[in-house]
Amino acid sequence: MPRARHLASVPANERVTSLDERAWQRRRSPSGQTSELPTQVPRELKLRLYRAMLLSRRLDERLMALQRQGRIGFHVGHRGEEAAILGAAAALRPQDWLVPCYREFGALLYRGAPLSAYLDQMFGNDADPAHGHQMPDHFHSKAHRCLSVSAPIGTQLPHAVGIAYAARLKGKDDVALVFFGDGATSSNDFHAALNFAGVWRAPVVFACRNNGYAISLPASKQTASDGFACKAVAYGIRGEQVDGNDALAVYRATRDALEAAAAGEGPTLLELVTYRLDAHSSSDDPRFYRSDEEVAAAMAQEPIARMQRALFETGELDERADEALRNAVEAEITEALRVAEERPKPALDTLRKDVYAHTPWHLRGTT
Repeated sequence: MPRARHLASVPANERVTSLDERAWQRRRSPSGQTSELPTQVPRELKLRLYRAMLLSRRLDERLMALQRQGRIGFHVGHRGEEAAILGAAAALRPQDWLVPCYREFGALLYRGAPLSAYLDQMFGNDADPAHGHQMPDHFHSKAHRCLSVSAPIGTQLPHAVGIAYAARLKGKDDVALVFFGDGATSSNDFHAALNFAGVWRAPVVFACRNNGYAISLPASKQTASDGFACKAVAYGIRGEQVDGNDALAVYRATRDALEAAAAGEGPTLLELVTYRLDAHSSSDDPRFYRSDEEVAAAMAQEPIARMQRALFETGELDERADEALRNAVEAEITEALRVAEERPKPALDTLRKDVYAHTPWHLRGTT
């Protein structure tokens, strides 16, 4: 795993030692150990989370195949990162804000957004909430308090702090949960956001998906520090490193951070240590920068199998119910894809819809 290699490659006497590790936490279960999964989480929540992970995984696989067939233009998935994304999403309350990067379509679906709406956006058809204005996987939903994905790296971080700070000024207990990858920690927006979140004690939770790579750049080239959670110390906020392949550990850490933020205790930086099993996007070929052996080793620790083992061990799921669940997920995706693909493209007169309140004079009569 890149994470282990990174830590091993940095001698202890060369690491940043001025940061007091007591100011941030590590909450990681041994990789692949299902016994670390908390038992106090209700069975209904575990099964809902597991189903959401199955749907996200299978959806990823189907969409990547569609892209290779030329039926959609682009896809950026989260295969292998389901626990990090959905475990965090499961902790959100209805009033909280979801500020995505671009891999978190599963979080939007978990919050109740229709699968059809997401697929309409992927196909850019006439039911696309963005009217075909955005490239695929640039989803949003006002009804589900989910901001629009934007392609620039890290720009969503200050937005999340602004939302959270505004909520506090209005006397609301809304919290903003913002996702980003380890690559975004090299952006100016990451440092500006954490700085102002700390100064203002903004109710925001920063969820860094440390999936090992910023496109092709390994995490060891992103930072010389001991991971990313420890960076919280510099901004006077809490930081916590969590096993991002353990869905319930992620859920518990995010829930605690959300509760602390809502109680006025300020922001938290969560580092969710996981692994990106697929390419960065459908435009990337990871064979140029990582080995098959590395991916196979990561696959042995992937989160869905861990969750399945945990549910089997506790008797909350058996093989027959698991098979029925997987078949239901497959059928749901197949039908939703059929409907979305058969819909027509947006009409030409929607070209400027939601772009201008009033059409500028120089564009009138052009469509």
